[in-house]
Amino acid sequence: MKIEIWSDIACPFCYIGKRRLEIALEQFEHKEDVKIAFRSFQLDPYAKKNTGMDIHQVLSSKHGMSYEKAKQLNYQLEQQAKEIGLDYHFDTLIPTNSYDALRLSYFSEEKGKMKEMMERLMKAYLVDSLDIGDYATLAGLAGEIGLNEKEALDALADDRYSENIARDRADGLKIGIQGVPFFIINDKYSITGAQPSEIFLEILQKVWKEDYDNAKTKENKSGPSSDGYCSDGTCKLD
Repeated sequence: MKIEIWSDIACPFCYIGKRRLEIALEQFEHKEDVKIAFRSFQLDPYAKKNTGMDIHQVLSSKHGMSYEKAKQLNYQLEQQAKEIGLDYHFDTLIPTNSYDALRLSYFSEEKGKMKEMMERLMKAYLVDSLDIGDYATLAGLAGEIGLNEKEALDALADDRYSENIARDRADGLKIGIQGVPFFIINDKYSITGAQPSEIFLEILQKVWKEDYDNAKTKENKSGPSSDGYCSDGTCKLD
């Protein structure tokens, strides 16, 4: 089973959705057969670095609401995150553009560490209040998960992987993504938003039954051997 997770590191719901999926996978009996791929979908490509504002001010300005209202909404989101073990710190979060952090995620993908990098980047931004728009900070995060810091810094400095971000955004818009997180299972089932882990688990079980159990039943029924087994003693899925 393949799950594509479309997300933006700067999106607090994306970390919540990712964690809720992981909680569901822990209860999914076929979790060892699940492969996860990350795709980027930057919500605000024009977001500024070094705004001099806190995240409450950014939210207030962007959506035309009072500062207190913005702070209240962020507090409610902090409570949602705490329910699944994520300790968000919006008061000290450093608003920035997520472009460079997303580029670093593709550097890590080349090294086989995108899963670890996405986890560390989201935690760095939403929990640790680190500046994920700063090259030195990003390279240090790469080093924390076992990647070469100098190579990461070089990749960031020469604007590598910008085409990956552009491609993913174009692909996402083409399939109708309007917000993140967005999950696609086996290229045909989609889940929008940070759904409860129970919903994720229910959908995973349903997809497995429809795509794998049914296929296996058909293979068993059409097997060429007279004793009910497939020709080589196993029934494989394509």
